[in-house]
Amino acid sequence: MPTTLSGRELIKNYLKNNNISITSLATTFGVGKMYMTQVLNGSKNSAAANELVLNIINTFKIRPREE
Repeated sequence: MPTTLSGRELIKNYLKNNNISITSLATTFGVGKMYMTQVLNGSKNSAAANELVLNIINTFKIRPREE
């Protein structure tokens, strides 16, 4: 199964650059703050956690910057 570590980093950078809190993100996606923190840190990497990462990326249309 591919990892979503690069996606998790993209999300964390997006949150930082757009001044969005993990609490707000967790509330938006209907999960707890602790769970969202664990997902973004990679300590939760189940299929459901990976699906959440992909859902966040798709919802906010987060894409890597081309250099």
